[in-house]
Amino acid sequence: MNNIEETILTTNNQQPITNNQQLNDCWNQVGVTGDRTCGELEKFIHCRNCPVYSAAGRGLLEREVPSGYLQEWTDLLAQAKDSCSLRPTGGKTNQSVEQISVVIFRIGVEWLALPANLFKEVTQLRTIHILPHLSNEVLLGIVNIRGEILLCISLGKLLGLETKADGAQNMSPVVYPRMVVVEKEGAKWVFAVDEIYGIKHFEPEKLQDTPVVIAKATETYTKSLLQWQDKQINYLDYELLFYTLNRRIM
Repeated sequence: MNNIEETILTTNNQQPITNNQQLNDCWNQVGVTGDRTCGELEKFIHCRNCPVYSAAGRGLLEREVPSGYLQEWTDLLAQAKDSCSLRPTGGKTNQSVEQISVVIFRIGVEWLALPANLFKEVTQLRTIHILPHLSNEVLLGIVNIRGEILLCISLGKLLGLETKADGAQNMSPVVYPRMVVVEKEGAKWVFAVDEIYGIKHFEPEKLQDTPVVIAKATETYTKSLLQWQDKQINYLDYELLFYTLNRRIM
């Protein structure tokens, strides 16, 4: 048995990588991004073709979520059941203003927002199973979320977003892709995001009109714009979004 077979067997027999476990990134040591002394490079040409690299990737995708992560999001989403709440402002008890609760997330280089009460779950990435003769660039397939089989879409493709995230500034201390489950009138959809910030509350007057000239699909689905920190957030028209999904896919 050669070294690579031993590495593969060891990797396959291990449990998914934990958050505190050191990753054996041999590709950075002796592979294409290291000193290129690995004897398997002659066979595989590039580390991405090597089963050790693939096994390490599977271990990362199957790793445990950070401690307290699921409970944190359970608490956050529980607080947002009422997406529009009445809150006193300016210290005046006889006046109140309607606030909009949204979840802010990133796909590619675009920051987007949807009403918080649409979000039912935030979870780690799951395996997407292709539907023969049905899957396409928008409908990716189906995923298993807690025993429930749900349709998984590419929201980025539907909105025509850039997929690369070069230059995007992280807004949270821990950034990694996740899947979210949204629901409206019994219809559930799953899509992946590159980063999810959390729930924010905005007053209606903070919403800005979209440009008159519509040049991208993103703006077609953008109901309003939100300025937050140094970011422009596209507040999506969820009614149009769900209508389009039901018409094109269901």
